[in-house]
Amino acid sequence: MSDTGTRIRRGDTIRVTAGKDKGKEGKVIRAFPPDDSAKKKKPSRLLVEGINIIVKHKRAQPQANISPAAQKAQSGRIEMEAPLYTSKVALVCPQCGKATRIGVLTDESGERYRACKVCGKSVD
Repeated sequence: MSDTGTRIRRGDTIRVTAGKDKGKEGKVIRAFPPDDSAKKKKPSRLLVEGINIIVKHKRAQPQANISPAAQKAQSGRIEMEAPLYTSKVALVCPQCGKATRIGVLTDESGERYRACKVCGKSVD
């Protein structure tokens, strides 16, 4: 289906099912594949708009001998989204509006498509 190890894709709307942002909904910005090469395997993760906000503290750069791009970089407390594991989210079906699991079905022509487990309609 996809090389990210999950059936959730970029652009899908998801609902968080566990953690500090439980119940919030957002759109998937990026999907990261699982890391099988590491000593301890890491499952696939998603970067979701407005969910799992972290604060990075960035020090101001001295003005001498740095590039113009670095001079324009923002300093201080910068809020940004961090990836979260796919096991903590569920796809929101665009047809029925409920958080659901996803199945993969084939149509008459042999094409595979994602289907909602609640209403049975196509998610794509």
